[in-house]
Amino acid sequence: MTCQPTDVILHTFDWPYALISERAEAIYRAGYRSVLISPPMKSFKQEMGTPWWQRYQPQDYRVIDNQLGNTESLTQMVAILDHYDIHVYADIVFNHMANESSLRLDLQYPSASDLADYKQNEAYFERQKLFGDLSEPLFTEQDFVEAFGIKDWKDKWEVQNGRITGGPKDKGLPTLRDNDHVINQQRQFLQALKRIGIKGFRIDAAKHLSLEHIRRVWSDDIVHDMHIFGEIITDGGATRQEYQLFLQPYLEQTRLGAYDFPLFQTVYNAFACQGSLTTLVDPYSFGEALSKERAVTFAITHDVPNNDAFRGQVMDEVAESLAYSYLLGQDGGVPLIYSDLDTSGIKNREGKPRWKNVWQDKAMAARIEFHNRMHGLSMNPILATDNVLIFTRGDQGAVSINKSSHSFTINLNFPVDLIDILTGERFVSDRGQVTINTPGRASRMLLCDR
Repeated sequence: MTCQPTDVILHTFDWPYALISERAEAIYRAGYRSVLISPPMKSFKQEMGTPWWQRYQPQDYRVIDNQLGNTESLTQMVAILDHYDIHVYADIVFNHMANESSLRLDLQYPSASDLADYKQNEAYFERQKLFGDLSEPLFTEQDFVEAFGIKDWKDKWEVQNGRITGGPKDKGLPTLRDNDHVINQQRQFLQALKRIGIKGFRIDAAKHLSLEHIRRVWSDDIVHDMHIFGEIITDGGATRQEYQLFLQPYLEQTRLGAYDFPLFQTVYNAFACQGSLTTLVDPYSFGEALSKERAVTFAITHDVPNNDAFRGQVMDEVAESLAYSYLLGQDGGVPLIYSDLDTSGIKNREGKPRWKNVWQDKAMAARIEFHNRMHGLSMNPILATDNVLIFTRGDQGAVSINKSSHSFTINLNFPVDLIDILTGERFVSDRGQVTINTPGRASRMLLCDR
């Protein structure tokens, strides 16, 4: 893994490539140094638009042509972001191909009609081509496992061989084998993206891929100089069955990073009404967080608001803001900040799309600045109760989080004034002590004024 903890990731979930290009300078000024884009593959598109999940149902790897853009607009976007020294990470879907069972019965990808479209619009698709011969299919029937829907999500073999479905009447997503041909096509795709300038990969649905499949695709030559992290959804840390079945073997048998779902669950529970902030002092020691060298941390990721099964894990707005103060204030992991264009339909208190502009508000930019300036400094707990968490970062700063409805006051030992980067308020040092008052349901991220 070649990233640094200061490479805060902006998840531009379902943003068109042209929009990312347009906002490159704003992304840079907000403090982000990495951008995660939705899967850059060929997927179904139409003039009236398509839902976000269509991007997670690939039809072909050899061309990029989807609702968000094509190979040309992606290449331009990467070049523009590179001008601002911002890395681009791509979401990669290798477990399955698109469910097109309502249109056809065969398992050829791309379909015969898509191949005919390639031939009819040959000049266009040749410009979008990453590799391969577009007159031939990418995959055929022999590249897929037997069709059956996953029923027991705690059966490892079933999860890694069955189809992800929307229910008993849904044919599901055709699951790929890990045969030599599939592995070769997937590796060629990743190599082509690297040539464009992609600097990292998110492995979508990584729990559905066998470790042998992952190791064969993400070998040393692919991994070199890249930040690669898997999405392995678990319902908690080391004591949970899902962790032991899927995440633990991945961590033990690869060197890749991962979404820190154990920490997410810990944070979610801590900021709930009956939760305790004491659990956030050192969650790694209790198996409730990943090691900071491999973790991608988050307060929300795209599956949470956009899938009914996970919507219950959407925090209220204040709790989410406090969670971000913790994640960007603590020492550990590469933080990921989620943004969408209202794919979920969830609104904020003002009736506007909740995650459309959070990425660029002043408080988020301030948190990112604090995170970057505190990089490498030790995290030292000062106070932890059910409702209050206070820690310092070396001798350069401090974080105070108060989830209760009442204000909280404490004296901290600092020989200089402290400035709350979130509000601009100054707290004066008097004989080596600074009195900090944190309002209820609020946080402070304090920098030494040297």
